[in-house]
Amino acid sequence: MRAFFKPAVESRYKTPESLRVITANYCIALLPVIVAGCYAFGFHAFKVLLAATVSSVLSEYVYERLMKQPVTILDGTSLLTGLLLGLCLPSEVPLYVPVLGGIFATVVVVHLFGGYGFHIMNPVLVSRCFLLLSFQSVMTQYLVDGMSMATPLSIMRNGGVPNLKEMVLLNPNAGCIGEASVLALLVGALFLLVARKISLITPLVYLTVFSAFVCLFGEGTVSVNYLLSHICGGGLVFVAFFFATDRVTSPVGAPGKVVYGFLLGVITGIYRIMGTATEGVSYAVIFCNLLVPLIDKFFAPKVQPEGEEVRE
Repeated sequence: MRAFFKPAVESRYKTPESLRVITANYCIALLPVIVAGCYAFGFHAFKVLLAATVSSVLSEYVYERLMKQPVTILDGTSLLTGLLLGLCLPSEVPLYVPVLGGIFATVVVVHLFGGYGFHIMNPVLVSRCFLLLSFQSVMTQYLVDGMSMATPLSIMRNGGVPNLKEMVLLNPNAGCIGEASVLALLVGALFLLVARKISLITPLVYLTVFSAFVCLFGEGTVSVNYLLSHICGGGLVFVAFFFATDRVTSPVGAPGKVVYGFLLGVITGIYRIMGTATEGVSYAVIFCNLLVPLIDKFFAPKVQPEGEEVRE
């Protein structure tokens, strides 16, 4: 399995230094998202983030020591994994949930596949799905100040209209910590785009195709508020810019990114509009991750031995 995925992975990360730079930029981009989430949900949200991060870093350290491998925690990948995982969780989950999630993402999804760069699916989203299946009651119970609250997408599914302004600026009723502010997510995404650490192609195609799907198959007459609520809710913006752009589990080359974004938009639309799931973005990304080797087989740019693309 490692031999099958290794060539594509090596074309994404050439040196440990480049990996450290990328993870550092992602961590900086997440700062406004972390601040917004902790402000909206309170101190327990910070504890969830801390538990997920410490669990990810320590589990990587312990695994590598036990396996007598070089310790790689200083490259920041396990730190970034923990931060992203914590942001994908509800703010009031018991702390054992992010701890187990961090261990599962780091050890099972990453290191059992050969380490960072060799995993075939996004470890954070796989871990989130594992936690949803294992602890459904606490993973789907969204509380604010001890009171159960309906998320924007559940409001829409029941025929209601969520507060779009809150969703963009600061929403204390968001499903997960990282969904508290779409504005904060866009600020972080803009930083990554300006720093040239992600490409705009996949998020742009993803959001465009999903919007078209909602307009074509949404219930009744699709209003602007309905469409924007779908885009701003359920972690779609978060996933589009911070997960769909992951260099290890996404295609290389512009044509592949277009195909990948198109598939993400269609599958997310099927989950959201035609299925019973209120979001489905995690499942859409995991499914499309499995198609990346096939996409790269047909659409990846040819590369010369020196590492330069062949221009035809």
